[in-house]
Amino acid sequence: MMLHNRVRSLCAILAASAVFAFSSPAFSQDVTESHLKAARAAVAAIHATDPFDNILPQAAAALESQLIQKNPDMQELIGKTISEKALALASRRADLEKEAALAYAKVFSEKELTDIAAFYNSDSGKKLLDSGPTVTRDLVKAADIWQNGLGRDLAQQVGETLAAAAKAKAPAAPAAPADGAAAPADGAAPADGAAPADNN
Repeated sequence: MMLHNRVRSLCAILAASAVFAFSSPAFSQDVTESHLKAARAAVAAIHATDPFDNILPQAAAALESQLIQKNPDMQELIGKTISEKALALASRRADLEKEAALAYAKVFSEKELTDIAAFYNSDSGKKLLDSGPTVTRDLVKAADIWQNGLGRDLAQQVGETLAAAAKAKAPAAPAAPADGAAAPADGAAPADGAAPADNN
């Protein structure tokens, strides 16, 4: 639920930012009518504003829940009023469509927008829009597997290299005495010329 609210808030911020950034008279005057028309067609073809569809309904539902909680005796009036006012505000969606078109027109030429609209209105473009999310999910899964394998192999190879380097730097173990030169065991006779130990 928290993620849903964050996404909703982000969508609202993005929409507001687009209106603020691209609604200046100077910028609007720089865009020809045909350029703007091509931008509108591209926006419609790629469903650029679809993520904002639920902003008004969600805002209305949240307000209704809040007001009913405070005024449970006015539930019917609150629901009716919010529905009427939200329906009246729905026409302002056209403002967002215009601002979206202006945003695209700022970045893409008229010909580029026409090409974009043509592709996404084609069967291939429509399939890309419809199947794109599924492909993206599969790609993310594949990337996760690839990332895990890459990290595992990297750690293993580095570990092997470090272990080999540590082994090479380790001091050599003392060499074993040659045959016949072993130290005498306790009680064994001393070597020739050696004085016997004084046990007194």
